[in-house]
Amino acid sequence: MRHRNLAWWLGAMLGAASLALFLGWSTRASVAATDAQDGSRRPVLVELFTSEGCSSCPPADLLLAKLDEMQPIPGAQVIVLSEHVTYWDHDGWRDPYSLDSVTDRQKWYGFKFGLSDVYTPQAVVDGTVQVLGSDGNKLVHAIEAAEAEPKADLTISGAAWTEDGIKFAVHQAGAAATNSKTTLDAALAEDVTETQVKGGENAGKTLRNIAVVRDFKEIGPAVDGDREISMRVPAGEMKGLSGPVRLIVFLSDKHSGRVLGVQEETISR
Repeated sequence: MRHRNLAWWLGAMLGAASLALFLGWSTRASVAATDAQDGSRRPVLVELFTSEGCSSCPPADLLLAKLDEMQPIPGAQVIVLSEHVTYWDHDGWRDPYSLDSVTDRQKWYGFKFGLSDVYTPQAVVDGTVQVLGSDGNKLVHAIEAAEAEPKADLTISGAAWTEDGIKFAVHQAGAAATNSKTTLDAALAEDVTETQVKGGENAGKTLRNIAVVRDFKEIGPAVDGDREISMRVPAGEMKGLSGPVRLIVFLSDKHSGRVLGVQEETISR
């Protein structure tokens, strides 16, 4: 029943959800936030491949935002990334947040999952399962399955802005951290973006996205212990990052892509 109820709620959130339902889940979200802070929830990474030029994407973008805000799945701390691809940029609107590195990342997932082609909106959960990004039922099942898997411990500390980017430290512990087949990556994501789309399939709409990836950094092979890391941000992008920015660090298997550990920190300027 839990799968059905969660899927129904997620669908309702995309439509005309009742105020009573919203308030009930808001209360639950407060409890979820407390659970996440005291470490009783296991982090799960949800990557959404999306585009401002795709008319099918706004419902998935909203679903991702609700998962992030409400944290409705017991036992799981959902850490989200909105990853904007480039292949919609030639259909009447250039997505200002689209990145070649994101398109390449999705193509790698497409090869790994044996797909004939990539598509949007696509959600990838902990690097192991891909589903239609607006399918709340399948997304819930995938997150719950990922939550049941053990994770390596990652801790972010000392995150701060520098003149040309950010610096931070990551502590890794556990068997996965000493495995030579694992690698550590970091993503810098703008907390919230809002765009008035003037062309393409979403012309005339104002689109709001959360955790929009602005840069990926491959840190390198995993190590057991602490490491100091710096991420450089181009001067032009530094000016645009005036609000909070999310730093997401994740440990994954280099061959399968499975996420073995993930942590998030919000940095304000």
